[in-house]
Amino acid sequence: MNWFLLILAGLFEVGFTTCLSKTKETQGNIALYWWAGFFVCLSLSMYLLYKATQTLPLGTAYAVWTGIGAVGTVIMGMLFFKEPATFLRLFFITTLIASIVGLKFVSSQS
Repeated sequence: MNWFLLILAGLFEVGFTTCLSKTKETQGNIALYWWAGFFVCLSLSMYLLYKATQTLPLGTAYAVWTGIGAVGTVIMGMLFFKEPATFLRLFFITTLIASIVGLKFVSSQS
């Protein structure tokens, strides 16, 4: 359950970075909705990270959380914000994913 919460926290991190990016493109009430989404996702992400760190090692949980956020944000950028999907970007995303999976396997608590 703790790993599920951590993964969910990482996905909400992707949510708040995506909302933050969308606030730059909008104005008025639409921008306020994106700001609201940002704060909701940020709050949920932090709360779930907090819950996960009650049973997982802090260093591992934080590294996995930031890794999920980083990979997810880069993928969102490539899919929805027209950021380049070069070989090197994909290569390093793959190595980051492998590192996240590796941390899961070497963690002393599951």
